[in-house]
Amino acid sequence: MKQYIILLVMLLSSFVAFPFQENSDNNELPSEVVKSIENRIEEGLTPSIALAIIDSTGIQYFNFGLTATKGKKVNENTIYEIGSISKAFTGILLAQQVLDEELQLEDKINDFLPHNIKIPTKGLKEITFGNLSDHTSGLPRMPDNFKPANPYNPYADYTVEQMYDFISNYKPIRAVGATYEYSNLAQGLLGHLLALNKNSNYEDLVIQTIAAPLGMMDTKITFTKKMLENLALGHAGGKQVENWDIPTLAGAGAIRSSTSDMSKFIAANLGYVKSPIAEAMELSHKVRHHKAGEMSVALGWHIKNGELGDVIWHNGGTGGYRAFSGFVKETGKGVVLLSNSTADIDDIGFHLLDPGTELIAFPSKKDAVEIPESTLERYVGLYELQPKFTITITKEGNQLFGQATGQDRFKIYPENDTTFYLTVVKAKITFQLKNDTVESLTLFQGGQEIKGKKIK
Repeated sequence: MKQYIILLVMLLSSFVAFPFQENSDNNELPSEVVKSIENRIEEGLTPSIALAIIDSTGIQYFNFGLTATKGKKVNENTIYEIGSISKAFTGILLAQQVLDEELQLEDKINDFLPHNIKIPTKGLKEITFGNLSDHTSGLPRMPDNFKPANPYNPYADYTVEQMYDFISNYKPIRAVGATYEYSNLAQGLLGHLLALNKNSNYEDLVIQTIAAPLGMMDTKITFTKKMLENLALGHAGGKQVENWDIPTLAGAGAIRSSTSDMSKFIAANLGYVKSPIAEAMELSHKVRHHKAGEMSVALGWHIKNGELGDVIWHNGGTGGYRAFSGFVKETGKGVVLLSNSTADIDDIGFHLLDPGTELIAFPSKKDAVEIPESTLERYVGLYELQPKFTITITKEGNQLFGQATGQDRFKIYPENDTTFYLTVVKAKITFQLKNDTVESLTLFQGGQEIKGKKIK
């Protein structure tokens, strides 16, 4: 124990030599970024955005907004859920166990599961640790045997036994390694197996392997008193929502952190600080395949070609939070963005790392036109876009709301009598009428057009 304490002190001292600037003038950011963030807060897309920029000169923090509608100002110690950025941590944990010769990337995971649990596969190839980490395992995005007691905290009571039951009986539709399919299930299973392999649990493994050596004292899954005092409350659709607890699939998205801690994590990935996991971090950055469209995939990380170099990144989202972290080795620059709402912030992170990436121009609710309540009333109803996927349109006063299956409701604003827009994401909804009767709606989002017939 004494040796461990001495090592920790030495590691923490390495951060003292790396320049930290506790607060920076927000005007030091590019003006278009400041305007974009301030507009999002003013429009009610998010209560706050906390940002850190890491480069060879040190770390700068830029903070906008409040922890809640009537909360306190956020700072670099404010706590957010980082969601799927946890997958980058899981990739590093995997890399470290590979370097410690405790397993191999090519090892079959069936050999590490309890003896009575086996995952069926399509074809002869079995799932390996590498497949779990790079999203080529053939496992689906999520298991379908969720029965949450609380739909606002949907993963809290999902058990290891349920996960084992699902993976044992799943009938894969594609061969292992054949294609990229983003899988929270695979990453959650990976975190579980890595913890089993060390006779530990995922949170302790993250703390012992990554957080403690890097001095990330507020990066945990279980809230401490201090973390709760500094918590930014999650929001969706302008309303406060519950935090998510993800015990079984923790490796996919359970971690909470701050920009102060996450900037240390990115600084270590860029090699600005010495750490015992430097080699594991380097291994986690190595490309494993190019099957994800325009992206390459490493161990947990995704890699995007940028004008100034490769952007190694991951984002995250839970029921009331969004997060982005990334870095470019060629420029030595890293970015962390944390927000306490479900509105997208990826564009800001990519723009700061790769200036050729445009910022999203979210429409303003101020641009909405006035239309009669009688016109709004006829759009109220249930629209089926796909089997088991619907959008419900409701009305309160002169405000229309949409709510997709399993998601929070959102406000929609009239552009004209039949076209409405969202402000939380870049999307539009148009209503189609025949003989003055509403027959369907069409959702326009991400270059797609999805039509839904009015069924009620």
